[in-house]
Amino acid sequence: MMKGLVFDLDGVLADTAKYHYIAWKQLAMEIGITIDEAFNEQLKGISRQESLARILAYGGKSRDFSEEELTILAENKNRHYVELLEQLTPADALPGVTRFLAEARAQNIPCSVASASKNAPFILNKLALDDYFVGVVDPSALNKGKPHPEIFVKAAALMRLQPNEVIGFEDAQAGIDGIKACGMYAVGIGEAGQLKGADRLISDLTEISIEELISL
Repeated sequence: MMKGLVFDLDGVLADTAKYHYIAWKQLAMEIGITIDEAFNEQLKGISRQESLARILAYGGKSRDFSEEELTILAENKNRHYVELLEQLTPADALPGVTRFLAEARAQNIPCSVASASKNAPFILNKLALDDYFVGVVDPSALNKGKPHPEIFVKAAALMRLQPNEVIGFEDAQAGIDGIKACGMYAVGIGEAGQLKGADRLISDLTEISIEELISL
């Protein structure tokens, strides 16, 4: 019987990925690199620093900036992203999210967040979802990012559970890989043919119930 739930944020609880894309696209343009939505798919689920590294490699500029300049670039992107996030309201939670979390709370099933975003607490507050979670993993405290399972192990520990007692929800392949690597049951949120290795694939949280999951 499953006892807890772990959620990624972008693309699972809210569609904040579009704001990441806008901010990364603007930063890339400023340094002479053009990215599109297809390229942006590979930035989902990974850290800000890794995303920047991939953009620079894509544009052939991996060696053009010092460590200090890379830090400034990442900070500029995040500043723009946070400005965009000010537009968020509870109505921006993805379909079924609020109902699903309310059902989990009604059945005393703890939930935690495993997101690479350092802005996760701010976003949850804007969405009025923060009270549904016992904790949010701090990505700055991780030794390795997704697809390494560390973030999911820590998310389970926030609920005082072992990974094999937990169900993880992800929309990125790196996240699914991390979930499976620590022995969690993986629910992928995406389209058929995506997210290899997911135990269950759904379009959004309207397609699944708490009762169905806790019986696994």
